[in-house]
Amino acid sequence: MPTPEHPPGARQLGFGLGLRAPHYRAFLEDRPAVDWLEVHTENYLDQSGWDWHVLEELRTTYPFSLHGIGLGLGSVRGFSDHHLGRVRSLVRRVQPTLVSEHLCWGAVTGRQLNDLLPLVLDDAALRLMCERVERVQESLDRQVLIENVSTYVRFRQDSMSESEFMASLAARSGCGVLLDVNNLYVNQCNHGEDALNAMQLLAVGSVGEIHLGGHLVTPEAVIDHHGDTVADPVWRLYEAAIQRFGQLPTLVEWDTDVPPLDVLIGETEQARRVAEVVTSQVGARPVTPSANVSTSPARAPRATIAALAATQEAFAAALFDGSRSDRVLGQIDGPYGEHRLALYRGNQFATWEKVLQAAYPVMQMLVGEEFFGGLSRAYGIAVPSSSADLNEFGAGFADFLASFPHVAQYPYFPDMARLESALHRTHYARSAESAPASALTGLTPEVTSMARLRFHPATSLFASEWSVVPIWTAHQEREIRFPERVDEASHALILRPRWTASVLSLAPASHSALACLAAGGSLGTALRHAMEVDPDFDADAEVQLWFDAGVFTTVDLQEEPNPR
Repeated sequence: MPTPEHPPGARQLGFGLGLRAPHYRAFLEDRPAVDWLEVHTENYLDQSGWDWHVLEELRTTYPFSLHGIGLGLGSVRGFSDHHLGRVRSLVRRVQPTLVSEHLCWGAVTGRQLNDLLPLVLDDAALRLMCERVERVQESLDRQVLIENVSTYVRFRQDSMSESEFMASLAARSGCGVLLDVNNLYVNQCNHGEDALNAMQLLAVGSVGEIHLGGHLVTPEAVIDHHGDTVADPVWRLYEAAIQRFGQLPTLVEWDTDVPPLDVLIGETEQARRVAEVVTSQVGARPVTPSANVSTSPARAPRATIAALAATQEAFAAALFDGSRSDRVLGQIDGPYGEHRLALYRGNQFATWEKVLQAAYPVMQMLVGEEFFGGLSRAYGIAVPSSSADLNEFGAGFADFLASFPHVAQYPYFPDMARLESALHRTHYARSAESAPASALTGLTPEVTSMARLRFHPATSLFASEWSVVPIWTAHQEREIRFPERVDEASHALILRPRWTASVLSLAPASHSALACLAAGGSLGTALRHAMEVDPDFDADAEVQLWFDAGVFTTVDLQEEPNPR
């Protein structure tokens, strides 16, 4: 199927790095000298909030690449059309220079696994990947790049090497290749595959981008953790890649233990120097495969999509329950099978804990790190992830806590989770201009009373029969002073006046008035509700406070409907 080429100038992008949150401020204020930036697609799907603001600001200075981690193209069952639609919307709005995804799967029936899981390299998987890539390219109306991934296991069902698979995928679907040379090295160490030979199997012109990154060496496996400088053997492979494919857009990835920005820029400049030296010496030395390293597994019989689906279902089951690993271990080729399968299981649990910790920091403080880790695992197993967007993973955490027997003695925990969930979603809420209090200036009392105030999209109300708001507030201080009682009702307004979500404690009367307004009631009706709760309610002061906090976006001056 013919697909559009990359936008003009893609091959001249130069040398970039992944934009990560710790470096947002430096890029906004200093605009450091980097050729281009890559972001993970899933962090910007909401197209709102602080992350989106940063992206929009920096697009005026830097070309951008969208690097997806959530489509799970090789998933036989569970591929999300909804997620693809969100990606399409983002691509159309950002108009990135490059769009990429991974050669992996990440979903089974009824569950998103939110990981880059190893694909069986056989005819069935190749046919499926070709169909999916063509579908994605048609949806996005552009070519996508598919990245080779680091893996810890290979399967006995494999009938081709990863590079043979990638070469066929590119030829049949029209996609390009995002060549991660660190992943080539990791797989050379883990599976005895020749990284140089792997590059020789890819057609010149099929590679559209190169990734570099760091890895971690352990006794049983080399782990692609993106948490260190590029290793010497990876630089040598990069030299070979430039010799074969020419100077291509090159990106340095660093996702864990993110260092100061100057360290990343130093790695980027090292890539530039290596590429310039090699480019000036093209043809100086041939690229030849290493000796005594396997290049391709023995051919296996033609596979079926049903067999591929069964393998993925078994793999997923083993991730959640180690006692169900035998079937997968029987399909794994190579040493340390049990340990390497456990790496995927551990990564799944670590991802759950990391995501929940980011959304529920006070809950973690309340129960302690060790218990929270166990709680995260219990939640991830009991509540299947329904979204390929990890920012939505913890949406059911409060309901889970309400039925989790091991925290039943803390009945306020579910409401604490609801408060933190609302804060988390506020971070991604749409931005809008807030209405000033002057919007009511000069209006007659009758018109003011009939006014309806529309809430800011980043504002929501919270109420609990427990002292959740005081407990949350106490945990924002260096010295935590737990309230004397936990069985007193509390109310709050959750808002994001600029870019930081916050909690504003409310008196019951103020909450009652705002709840009336949120339901579409008029200002006069809302203030009467407040007076019923507290006859001493200071309406003028409270209304001024609401406007000062940026609670509303518009003031609609409509007449009160006549009751029928």
